[in-house]
Amino acid sequence: MNKIGVVSFSGGQDSTTVLSHAKNLGYELHAISFIYGQTLRREIEQAKKICKVLKIKHEIFDVTAFKDIAWFSALTGNLPIPECSNEELQKIPYTYVPMRNSFFLICCAAYLESVVLKRIENENAEAKNIEASIFIAANSIDYSNYPDCRPEFFRKAEEFLRLGSKLGTFYGISMKIETPIINMSKKEITELGVRLKAPLHLTQTCYAGEEEACGKCPSCLLRIKGFKEAGYIDPVKYRIPIDWSGCREINFEDK
Repeated sequence: MNKIGVVSFSGGQDSTTVLSHAKNLGYELHAISFIYGQTLRREIEQAKKICKVLKIKHEIFDVTAFKDIAWFSALTGNLPIPECSNEELQKIPYTYVPMRNSFFLICCAAYLESVVLKRIENENAEAKNIEASIFIAANSIDYSNYPDCRPEFFRKAEEFLRLGSKLGTFYGISMKIETPIINMSKKEITELGVRLKAPLHLTQTCYAGEEEACGKCPSCLLRIKGFKEAGYIDPVKYRIPIDWSGCREINFEDK
């Protein structure tokens, strides 16, 4: 079976773990990153480094105009980054970008379908021997409450892609949407990343988007919590002191 996969890749901890997971499964991989007008542009530079380390084909698409469509968000507009309070945990925070995962999913599907159609129609591969998958680092467990990170969303999206694609309607190839960490806690995601020897030291998670993570935003707090619960010292640098008592270092040289 020829397994071809596209990974929606931000350069963060979660997507890097998923990328390493997909590589471990033996897929022919294409990592896709999007410049969509986000404030966290540093993550694209980190994504380049990670794909180079993992030796994975990496495409970067500039869709900056998307921020003018999905403008009601702290990541594309001028809304404040929310505090990580108990009250905020019950809401869909301002870091939600309207329809972002839906948009990325369509882009990944279009790229994947192009790769597979070329393989079938130009290179004479047999459709029955091809498995096509889109990997997305969606998570429905921790703090986000994002509606486009729920399992039911992706189940419906698979049928949408099947009915709307040449692969699905003519060749009978359903593009699977793989969400391997969707039901994992940050502790479990951290443990998986360490087990896979994912280059977590190169990942960008902080909403501030600077060389040193702020250690205070919701993304940093969640990441720190996950590393502490997993018993590891986060290898990225923080602007503020973090108490890593009882945690051990990760050796990224042993790859």
